[in-house]
Amino acid sequence: MSIKKYDTIVIGAGLVGLSVAYHLKLKNPDSKVLLIEKENGVAKHQSGNNSGVIHSGIYYAPGSLKAKNCIAGYNSLLAFAEEHNIPYELCGKIIVATTPAEVVKLREIHERGIQNGLTNLRELTSLQEIQEIEPHCTGIRGIHVPQTGIIDYPKMAETLLDLYQNKYGGEAVFGEKVINIHSQNSTVHVETDKHMYAADNMVSCAGLFSDRVASMTEKENDLRIIPFRGEYYKLSKEKEHLVKTLIYPVPDPSFPFLGVHFTRMIQGGVEAGPNAVLAFKREGYKFQDLNLGDMKDTLSWPGFWKIVAKYGQTGMGEMYRSLSKAAFTKALQKLIPEVQESDLVPGGAGVRAQACDRNGKLIDDFNILKSANIVHVRNAPSPAATSSLAIGNYIVSELIGEKTAVL
Repeated sequence: MSIKKYDTIVIGAGLVGLSVAYHLKLKNPDSKVLLIEKENGVAKHQSGNNSGVIHSGIYYAPGSLKAKNCIAGYNSLLAFAEEHNIPYELCGKIIVATTPAEVVKLREIHERGIQNGLTNLRELTSLQEIQEIEPHCTGIRGIHVPQTGIIDYPKMAETLLDLYQNKYGGEAVFGEKVINIHSQNSTVHVETDKHMYAADNMVSCAGLFSDRVASMTEKENDLRIIPFRGEYYKLSKEKEHLVKTLIYPVPDPSFPFLGVHFTRMIQGGVEAGPNAVLAFKREGYKFQDLNLGDMKDTLSWPGFWKIVAKYGQTGMGEMYRSLSKAAFTKALQKLIPEVQESDLVPGGAGVRAQACDRNGKLIDDFNILKSANIVHVRNAPSPAATSSLAIGNYIVSELIGEKTAVL
């Protein structure tokens, strides 16, 4: 039986994979491109289960891939949304310090924002100035970030797929899981649980399974995905007026996540969260979800136990907050004291694919590994959704020999 041959195969139909496929056809409409996705549609995991925030780039180390691509991706994202009528709103956000110790970190964040080229940042020097923007919020200092917004990322994913398939003639198969990849005479063979395909180039954007797909070609793959679930509540309809924009705490420097915050959603309503707890299944959106193979992968990785040693106490606090609505409410009250336990209704959850090396370092930046005609996106944490068009443009530019992209 003959194997159908393509110029490029892209694995994964999240926003990054869709962006790669879209840019391949955009830059070369005559190229033959195949997109492979194990689910029955696009954006079924990280891309469709995040909080829908358009990130400004204020947090990221100047010069990092996150910083550079967030800014480039931000501009591309807004232009794309305007052109294709994707709902979005630049509502702005405030980052609030509630203790003197947080004020020092807040100043560092403000300085990073300036170094990353953000304009019109406003320092909020008193509770009065904070409450001019968010009347129900408390704090001693803050930063107003007007560039931050909210967007319908699932709609963006659907639009990218539509353009890729119907405008540019790209091919896509859904419900097929990649089980093996091997190269032969400069041709990449990709085997799914249903078919075999071949291509001159291959790009994997496999999200929560990026390490497993990378290990199919990189036998010394030095990163392992540790899944962290983020759980949300929503404010009851009667209490949505407590939040006008987005309200974030100063991130805890001892833990690599942003902390629980309040986020207006583009479809309406207000999310509160997330926490960050170890997931016992890579696609485990509920506390009781368990996959023994996924747990074995986590527990057998030497870097995981170094994470436990470093962040164990904080992690137990996150776990407790997952099980205790009262503890979750108490964390939210640091920002809005009026919020009561009865004001919170169950929301959704997402699972973050966090890459970790053998030494227990949580990889904070984007990580893209290129080896000959194979590219693996091994780590694409937030702000990957905001940056997705820039990341896709970069990967495709590398494949076709352009040197004009950001990453």
